[in-house]
Amino acid sequence: MRKNFVLLLLCIAGIAQAQRVKKADRELVSNLQKEIRYLSSDSLEGRRTGTAGEKLAMQYISNDFQSIGLQPKGTNQYFQPFTIDEGKQINPGTHLSINGRSLELGKDFYPLAYSANDTIAAAPSVTLQEVHMPWFFDSKDLIQENSGNPHFDVYTAVKDKAAEMQKKGATALFIYNTGTGDELQFESKDNAPALTIPVVYITKEAAKKYLSDELAALNINLKVDIGEKVRTGSNVMGYIDNGAATTVVIGAHFDHLGYGEDGNSLWRGARQIHNGADDNASGTAAMIELARLLKSSKLKENNYLFIAFTGEELGLYGSKYFTQHPTIDLGTVNYMINMDMVGRLNDSSHMVYVGGYGTSPTWGQVYSATGKKGLYSKSLIFKYDSSGVGPSDHTSFYLKDIPVLFYFTGLHSDYHKPSDDFDKVNYEGEMEIVKHIYSLIEQLNKTHTRVAFTKTRDAQMADAPHFSVTLGILPDYTFTGKGLRVDDVSADRPAQKAGLKAGDIITALGSYKVSDIQSYMQALSNYKKTEKTIISFQRGNETLQSTVQF
Repeated sequence: MRKNFVLLLLCIAGIAQAQRVKKADRELVSNLQKEIRYLSSDSLEGRRTGTAGEKLAMQYISNDFQSIGLQPKGTNQYFQPFTIDEGKQINPGTHLSINGRSLELGKDFYPLAYSANDTIAAAPSVTLQEVHMPWFFDSKDLIQENSGNPHFDVYTAVKDKAAEMQKKGATALFIYNTGTGDELQFESKDNAPALTIPVVYITKEAAKKYLSDELAALNINLKVDIGEKVRTGSNVMGYIDNGAATTVVIGAHFDHLGYGEDGNSLWRGARQIHNGADDNASGTAAMIELARLLKSSKLKENNYLFIAFTGEELGLYGSKYFTQHPTIDLGTVNYMINMDMVGRLNDSSHMVYVGGYGTSPTWGQVYSATGKKGLYSKSLIFKYDSSGVGPSDHTSFYLKDIPVLFYFTGLHSDYHKPSDDFDKVNYEGEMEIVKHIYSLIEQLNKTHTRVAFTKTRDAQMADAPHFSVTLGILPDYTFTGKGLRVDDVSADRPAQKAGLKAGDIITALGSYKVSDIQSYMQALSNYKKTEKTIISFQRGNETLQSTVQF
């Protein structure tokens, strides 16, 4: 009888423990839902760096940090503001009038990025090229002469022509095109030295309207005002000080694309908010929940610094700025964990991409058959990439010789589109990832040793070649086979025009074999705009080829 009573007590205790665990899981899922719902709401307008939406996100994250009990660790309480140099912009003071009629900036005319700032008042004619007067240049013949040259760049060619005319005595240059071909654009990223004269492009419609009489004298008043284009963003940082000799950095970027103004959207429709629920409200929420768990834990072997980075979508600006202006001694950082797009765990494959695997021998130990016994994994299946360099913020830490791990559940058809919304996140799957990362930190806490750093020997994205063409596809980073599997195909881009579909596996571009993402990038770097090649790919059991034009 006593034996049965003891068993009954044990059973009741087990049920109570299971209920407590389930309650904790429910709370974790509820928190993730609340945080991602807010961060990806329309009221934040896509959390573009430097906007009011970004500031709302910053305040929300800092409020969470404060309520959890994290110490401020920015340069201004929880915030670490910094400026982002975006190149050049045309300032509102720029104007042009011809014969007393004002032209509309952006629609009728715009200075080119290598133009000098100046004010000109003169009465030139279109055909005459007099010294100490403005000149005009029709780029039609130059474009037609090079129509068969795949390496011809009209922007550079016109810039060279402007420099030549400047030497010959022109005080300003007005460029237009009465033939076919693309209009020139203001290239804000052109940081080459400016010429000493104003250089202005007049659009086709405006040229027809104002420059059709080539013999007429024109009364021109011009002012060019080009300035630096900067925006201010801010990282958000909270700290758990355990008085330890080392600190673990746990990070995720919270910025997204806004309305796609920076040209990094894959959406081709009408202007819409890009809410970025998976990218990367999911990683931000996971970071907040890890802060909550670690604050109430007994894991005291390290201090913990939590950083919500901004400017990631523009080029890892926030993490680069932090590693160049750290608020702790980087020499004390034990390791860094980065979470970017951890909200779309596939219910069939359960695949989690773990980058940075080669940045420390410790990672091989904890993910070995023996080591994994101490990790929470449930149904998770891990795919490893050894490189410390990748398209997210852990790269900035790896480049400072800090061991990193990068967690990612893969690309999807909503990536960088307005459809990356709250209701598509797998919250139970994200909960599993949070619990897994916590268990990893817990295991490392038991070792009482610092994580050693090793450089990786992989073909790294930072050292990858620059390329001027794209296919218009989203790669499937979780694909484990040979080749590059296509996760999505953008409309009206070279891949779609060549007939590729989601699920196809690219095996070659011309004579260049494609075995993975790195070899794909290497192959792509060999082509330029307007060139054609044969693309080889697998579709199911079929081996297919098609002609693609970049």
